[in-house]
Amino acid sequence: MAQTHSPDATAYYVPHHSKWPFVGSIAMFTTMLGVASWLNETAWGQWMFFAGLVMLLATLFMWFGDVIRESVSGHYNKQVDVSFRMGMVWFIFSEVMFFGAFFGALFYARNLALPWLGGAGDGVMTNALLWDGYSAAWPTAGPASVGGAFQTIPAWGLPLLNTLILLSSGITLTIAHHALKASNRKQVLIWLGLTVVLGCLFLFFQGEEYIHAYKELNLTLGSGIYGSTFFMLTGFHGAHVFLGTLMLAIMWLRVLKGHFTKDSHFAFEAAAWYWHFVDVVWLGLFLFVYVL
Repeated sequence: MAQTHSPDATAYYVPHHSKWPFVGSIAMFTTMLGVASWLNETAWGQWMFFAGLVMLLATLFMWFGDVIRESVSGHYNKQVDVSFRMGMVWFIFSEVMFFGAFFGALFYARNLALPWLGGAGDGVMTNALLWDGYSAAWPTAGPASVGGAFQTIPAWGLPLLNTLILLSSGITLTIAHHALKASNRKQVLIWLGLTVVLGCLFLFFQGEEYIHAYKELNLTLGSGIYGSTFFMLTGFHGAHVFLGTLMLAIMWLRVLKGHFTKDSHFAFEAAAWYWHFVDVVWLGLFLFVYVL
């Protein structure tokens, strides 16, 4: 879509007063209050959670709509573009730290706490007095066998298939990006659409994996430290795949409406950065959670 005017290269666009930060804070408060109330078995907690979630999604939809309208109207210049890029970089960095915490928990449980409970080093009396006979082997539900016996998911089944799907999606997204820079909108729609389909396939197979784990392997979120770390890492990654797929689907619609040009398409790039980050996190998951 052609821009209506060219902003001053030295002027930084400051939007008018927006109600969305205020509305968004109310929506987040309502959502979290609903979660806390739901966990404490309050009758209205579940409904408050969903009401807050709907309010939050509506706020994001309207807020991003305002930003898109400002962008296609030509209000943004290079300085604003730099701000958006810095914001996305810091956002992805926060996500790196988020997953780093869970990978750190996995490392601590497996390489430090587990040997100690098994009697290694200074943990010899802990093992002798509290958990006599406990063998420090991974995977484990812990010395108390919380959640009972379980089986793990083989790495070379659905996890390998999902790895190939995500790696392929990274390739199709890169092709779509190059097509956009070449102003080939038809090719962008084809390859970006294929990326969205691959993201949906990943989520479908992960759902199948979870059903198999719960129903047939007795591997649940309550299966001790292994079950906790497994579902926290793979579950949060799945949530990020869902968000990334949604972002790419919105980019597809925006390409269809002609919002991007070969020289101005940061929203597309930001979604691509996020998707490649999700790819890299999955490779770490596949290696440290499934293979090793």
